[in-house]
Amino acid sequence: MSRRALRRLRGEQRGQEEPGLGELGLDPASGSQRGRDGPPAAAPGGGRHGPVRSGVSNRFELITAEESEDEPPSGEERADARLGERDAAEGSNEGAGAEEAEGNGEEAEQPDQTPVLSNKPRKKKKKRKTKKTSAGETLEDNDLEDIDSLLEKIEDTNGLSQQTQSRIIADSRPLLYVEHRNLNPENELKRYFGARAVLGDQRPRQRQRQYVRSTWLTAPKNTWPRYSKTGIAMQLVDTRRGVQYFTFEHHREYQQVQFKFLDAVESMDPNNIVLLLQMNPYHVDSLLQLSDVCRMQEDQEMARDLIERALYSLECAFHPVFSLTSGTCRLDYRRPENRAFFLALFKHLMFLEKRGCPRTALEFCKLILSLDPENDPLCVLLLIDFLSLRAREYTFLTRMFQEWESHRNLSQLPNFAFSVPLAYFFLSQQEERSELELSQARERAAQLIQLALIMFPSVLMPLLDHCSVQPDARVASHSFFGLNAQISQPPALNQLTSLYVGRTHSLWKDPAVMAWLETNVHEVLRMVDARDPLVEESEHKRKMRYQSAPRNIYRHIILSEMKEATAALPLEVTSQPVMGFDPLPPLDSIVSYTRPERTNHPSNESTLSLFFRSLLPNFNLQGDIRHDGDEEAGAGQDLNQGVNRLMAAMRDMLANIQFQEPPRDDNPEGDGDWD
Repeated sequence: MSRRALRRLRGEQRGQEEPGLGELGLDPASGSQRGRDGPPAAAPGGGRHGPVRSGVSNRFELITAEESEDEPPSGEERADARLGERDAAEGSNEGAGAEEAEGNGEEAEQPDQTPVLSNKPRKKKKKRKTKKTSAGETLEDNDLEDIDSLLEKIEDTNGLSQQTQSRIIADSRPLLYVEHRNLNPENELKRYFGARAVLGDQRPRQRQRQYVRSTWLTAPKNTWPRYSKTGIAMQLVDTRRGVQYFTFEHHREYQQVQFKFLDAVESMDPNNIVLLLQMNPYHVDSLLQLSDVCRMQEDQEMARDLIERALYSLECAFHPVFSLTSGTCRLDYRRPENRAFFLALFKHLMFLEKRGCPRTALEFCKLILSLDPENDPLCVLLLIDFLSLRAREYTFLTRMFQEWESHRNLSQLPNFAFSVPLAYFFLSQQEERSELELSQARERAAQLIQLALIMFPSVLMPLLDHCSVQPDARVASHSFFGLNAQISQPPALNQLTSLYVGRTHSLWKDPAVMAWLETNVHEVLRMVDARDPLVEESEHKRKMRYQSAPRNIYRHIILSEMKEATAALPLEVTSQPVMGFDPLPPLDSIVSYTRPERTNHPSNESTLSLFFRSLLPNFNLQGDIRHDGDEEAGAGQDLNQGVNRLMAAMRDMLANIQFQEPPRDDNPEGDGDWD
């Protein structure tokens, strides 16, 4: 009998004082009965399915053995199985008398073997599991071959199945669904350049920051001041039809800082804002305004850092129920406290787009639109199509056009009229799609681009000019796309077309796109020459609509800083001062607190009075303004009082003047030599 079988028998004998041969599975009669009624008995070392289980002393071994039956055998277990088979063969060659002799000597050797048995409980279970009959091994091999063949079939269609599943999941989500992982630009940069190139040595330094709060919009940096409560809070205002309306609130101490900020802005000195930020490093409006100053001075890195710090300050003040991803949380732009969050998000996504992260910028654009989709205060609908094309999210753009066209008339915006057929064209170039989908995308792209050219003919020539493409003689000589189309369009439409051409002309430079555009331009000219009624109808729509642009479009053009569109702004917009922390505030603003009125100094002061006021800020030559209207009666008295104040101020100034005596020379003759 082998040593392993002997140790198992001893382990059973430890739990039972007088075990019988039947319990140990050594009774020849019971063994022959099992051979007739059921499968052949397993060897003593690995009998897992026979009645030997009834004699196991440790019941937990049965649980672990049953749990481990489904696990595939490892390399060590297969080696143990081979050893067990060899030991079982050796044990079968031994006589029955030797087995009984070894069984009689078990009690004498039991104390010496106890620590050995206690140190190898897992090894016993592995050997018990791997001991199988040849028939069982054959069945298991066949099952494994079937599983491998199934896995190979799945791997062959893995690419198509994953794309199909991702498309189904994306279609089932809300349109403005925001994913947290897409808000981090490092995730997008890792896909382009790899994690090693993006992170570098940042990981150990990030682990050392124990006090930093985890946020989704930005990642706090080591160079930032330590965050403390700034006096901003968010409150839940109302909940209607599953939509939650929130608002930011400024506490009293933050209001005082806001008043100082407005004074610093009126001083027209950026150094005053810098001093205010040194005392209040997370004041949001100061960060936004100073970011514009840095950007004008070509310090893009500092400007981006200030915007990220403003977002971090606002995110730390979020309400516990406020969610970035649900798409059901709203903020009212008419409240001045909420505008900073809109503007910080917009400026942040502009920096992300310039940094080469269009997918992250698209996610922030969806977030801004989800905060107020009905009013769209920053008019990000003029930008979301460009970011979708840059990020190659063509399915999202076409889905948005299909779902919102009925109630938002997106086709009346030049950017959607041209970008959506361009997205369909790019979809028709994807080889992994079926032939039916490709043909449908080509037909849809041709149909929509022809409608866009008929509705907005003034886009073609500036677009070709920006792409450095010379049109052919037929297009250049035709009046439909000529200079008259640009002159006759309303000013509001001119702003929209200039904004679109200046922003997205780089997407049309592809030779395949230009060839596709040329084909459809000639088709449109054929329809114009045939006097298609659609051409006249579109011309009537252009004249009736686009008379004046809403305020949010002006706000978007100012924030975008596209010189083509900024030059087309009306005089009533360009003549008024525009502040970076609140450009073109709404006319129906909801003001929760007002700035206290400042003391207005009289404007008819003399030069001498202004001189003394610069020396003594509390000096007032004219005193308190009289409100009784009796100016003639008190004119002489006011003059005397003014002269008396002037004389008192001069006496005070002369009394405070101290003349410094020259240093006295104790040794006028001098003992040293002069060089």
